[in-house]
Amino acid sequence: MIELDGADGGGQIVRSALSLAALAGESVRIENVRGARDDPGLKHQHLAAVELLAAVCDADVEGADLGAETLTFEPDSPSGGRYEVDVGTAGSVTLVLDAVLPLAAAIDGPLAVTIRGGTDVKWSPPIDAVRNVKLPLLRRHDVQAALDVDRRGFYPAGGGAATLSMAPSTPTQIQLTDRGERRGVRIYSVASADLADAEVAERQARGAAAALPDGVDVIERSATYADADSTGTALTFRADYENALAGADALGERGKPAERVGEDAVRSFRTFEESAAVVDRHLADQLLVWLALAGGEIAIPEVTDHVESSIELLGEFGVDAEIESGAEGAAAARIRVRETLDRR
Repeated sequence: MIELDGADGGGQIVRSALSLAALAGESVRIENVRGARDDPGLKHQHLAAVELLAAVCDADVEGADLGAETLTFEPDSPSGGRYEVDVGTAGSVTLVLDAVLPLAAAIDGPLAVTIRGGTDVKWSPPIDAVRNVKLPLLRRHDVQAALDVDRRGFYPAGGGAATLSMAPSTPTQIQLTDRGERRGVRIYSVASADLADAEVAERQARGAAAALPDGVDVIERSATYADADSTGTALTFRADYENALAGADALGERGKPAERVGEDAVRSFRTFEESAAVVDRHLADQLLVWLALAGGEIAIPEVTDHVESSIELLGEFGVDAEIESGAEGAAAARIRVRETLDRR
């Protein structure tokens, strides 16, 4: 059994550890779960990920309780089928999705999971970033997965739902070290239906388009409204390059002009473009499990605490991964995997 200290890295370490355990066929024990946080232990969205992976892997689990700071997970082989889990709050649907998605490399048949909770909430990628940035990038590396948004869920009520459908996949090596020429950008703006009269979704999209530097082509732009239990908005921005995709996003807030939501997303994009990074800051740590599976190298904009703790986690599973610091004016670092995960 692999013994882990879960103090650093937050919920990302829990999710990644469970994914890696399922893929490697290893039992794992995580102590001091989220111990460095002011509110340590498993919260609703972490527990939902544990319950979902336990069902898909027919795992024996100890410590799957709210607030638990020690968790033991002993998985069997992942299997296809249909599963559902409800976070029970506005906890992030996309972070739960992040835990189950890598199982596409190990399932024995089609797998569909429906997750209920918050689709567009703070401290996690909005659902459109997964659907329009992450999944298209993974499909370029032969990961067969698609996402349907059944209902939007904003803070505080949540109440959203999304269904991830996957087929058995053999991911190919990821080489994202040169993004190549920019081909254009895409803007996806969404707001709850009660904001339609104020044209909030359109104004967010216009704000993003107006903030773009000269010479940047908008090749797709959408503004939509959705029924939701709470008022909310989100904007996802995608940049298409010859060899890569990168995203940026922003959420609406009470008192924040809709145009500024779009401007905030573009500000993040402009910072990304000033570097030589090839993947954005969200994908930097989300792609690490995929690097562990298929090998390769990615150029990232910054070495965050999540990246460092995730690299350490890969080492616990026997993955040879290293961070190479970038030169001034280039990407902040490159992450390279030389020896991949020894899978079941």
